[in-house]
Amino acid sequence: MIGHLQGELISKLPHEILIDVAGVGYRVLIPLSTYYRLGEPRSRVALFIHTHVREDALLLFGFGTTDEKSLFERLISVSGVGPKLAINILSGIEAPDLTSALRTGDVAALTRIPGVGKRTAERLILELRHKMPTLAEEPRRSPVASGAARDDLLSVLGHLGYSPAEAERAVDRALRESPEQRFEDLLRHTLQILSCRR
Repeated sequence: MIGHLQGELISKLPHEILIDVAGVGYRVLIPLSTYYRLGEPRSRVALFIHTHVREDALLLFGFGTTDEKSLFERLISVSGVGPKLAINILSGIEAPDLTSALRTGDVAALTRIPGVGKRTAERLILELRHKMPTLAEEPRRSPVASGAARDDLLSVLGHLGYSPAEAERAVDRALRESPEQRFEDLLRHTLQILSCRR
């Protein structure tokens, strides 16, 4: 099993990257939190890897920290939560906020994440409430430029399954209401807007 990869970043998207390790290109699926820690293509990267083996595929999921990898592995231990949903969960809420929501039984916070309904949220809380690690809070990032943020937000929302029209309406509203927020807060605000419309 692959547990760690270090090499040159060939390309990156909000949900996946390609890493060259000694001439072999590895496609690695990642959460948004990891995406924003990465440098630009041709930079050196190191990721902790969870290898997921299915009958028809071998998938690699990468994380910038061991805490995130551990949280991902706890998520996929829950019945009905596969690795792609776990990545979506980690992309829709920051790890410390997810840990807090699970510990306190905050169903509302969990159901704001795309793909997480009330039953799934309740099952996550039931099975993980007493298994949550203590995570150090991330340092606050500075606000992002609205033009770059809009493109990145639309890309992420498209990957999460939202239509271009509804994603554009929600992103434009979030940028109007909170233009100076950092990307993670803008994404959370946008997801809240979308969840209220559904």
